[in-house]
Amino acid sequence: MKDVRSLPNLLVITTDQQSATAMSCAGNPYLQTPAMDSLARRGVRFPLTYSSNPICVPSRTSYMTGTMSHANGVTYNRHDHQFDTAAIPSLARFLREAGYDTGHFGKWHVPEPLENRAWSGFDTVGARRDNKVDFDVAAPCTDFITKERGGRPFLAFASFVNPHDICEFARILSEVPSELQNGDIPALPPDEQLPPVPENWEPPRNEPGVIREHYHTVPLAIYPTREWGGPEDIRWRRYLWAYYRMTELVDGHIMKILAALKKSGLEDNTLILFTSDHGDGGGCHHWSQKTLFYDSCSRVPMILQWPGKIREGQVAGDHLVNLGLDLFPTLFEAAGIPQPGHLRGVSLLPAAMGRDHGTPRPFVVSETNLHLAFGKPGPCDGRMLRSRRYKYIRFSQGANPEQFFDMEEDPFEQRSLVDVPERQDVLNEHRRLLDEWMRETGDSFPPYHSP
Repeated sequence: MKDVRSLPNLLVITTDQQSATAMSCAGNPYLQTPAMDSLARRGVRFPLTYSSNPICVPSRTSYMTGTMSHANGVTYNRHDHQFDTAAIPSLARFLREAGYDTGHFGKWHVPEPLENRAWSGFDTVGARRDNKVDFDVAAPCTDFITKERGGRPFLAFASFVNPHDICEFARILSEVPSELQNGDIPALPPDEQLPPVPENWEPPRNEPGVIREHYHTVPLAIYPTREWGGPEDIRWRRYLWAYYRMTELVDGHIMKILAALKKSGLEDNTLILFTSDHGDGGGCHHWSQKTLFYDSCSRVPMILQWPGKIREGQVAGDHLVNLGLDLFPTLFEAAGIPQPGHLRGVSLLPAAMGRDHGTPRPFVVSETNLHLAFGKPGPCDGRMLRSRRYKYIRFSQGANPEQFFDMEEDPFEQRSLVDVPERQDVLNEHRRLLDEWMRETGDSFPPYHSP
């Protein structure tokens, strides 16, 4: 049996609702994130990381189990989902069985209770509240990772809420009663100091009809921004400014954990993985919050740091990552334990270490459920296939159910190519790839049928 004292420590830090571009190390000039930047400076950033389902509960259930939403049954954002915990284990359990001391601190948001330690795999549980929690994460997490454990390695999750409080700020701007739950931000500056509205504020032509149907069917308190005006409405810029301040708040909490790890002398033997469950619309395509496949909602940060083991200051710009499938395989490889055979994810360590000389995976898939059941029957499912150059989207119903973007020529997703004759061959190829993926994975989402 392997001596557990030789195993590395594993620290996973997650935020909630943070887009991949909401970091200064990603080139964003409207905020400063020194903790995240330090991870990128001493590690590898994966800018093409996509949530397997861009909303809280499905995304978290996906990455804690390594399964897609259609496989685990948690397809939309409710806490009372039921799924077969015997058939779908939490992957932290495998690391605990390999000798790791396991702890989870902060937001959980997976249907099965975290306190069910036999399933969750976490022996130490802290800061259990799901919505007002950020002040209670760093201290118990640092106590856990720095405690004396006789050489036994740790797996620690530090799971923060912000910048998710932007949902509350949008309600405040719309005079819907609400409050910021995870820390105050400064008073709004003069309008001329606010960040600009995104250049892709307008929805693309022939956008799938179910997107706006969903937007205008759910209660106004969920999407108060739908009542806001066009890009000239100052509330969009105030929203962005507040979003960046909330990201800076959570960056400050992360810095405390990183400082404690360094002071303890454990940093060199610790793999740190930083990510977020999904992004935020941020005004792109007249959208706030999450759920959609536009990059602002579905593309998330992913940074790995492991001093002396992986490269420093690198950007793995050609590696597509599926957050839900790839998080735990990366931890398993670092720990040197076999990956459970039912998982489809891949480890990011070969790319991070510079020893992955093969062809990067050709695509990743994401799922969503717009859940049009607010006074209407039945859900509306969607699937996205992101290849290295293109993004293909299909919904299960409604007008204009498909979108197809050239992410090299049109990174802001402003022009769908579904009806462009010169792109039909590559469009059909992406339709085929998605249908093949569904057959291979047992996904019952409807295959493509030509109109």
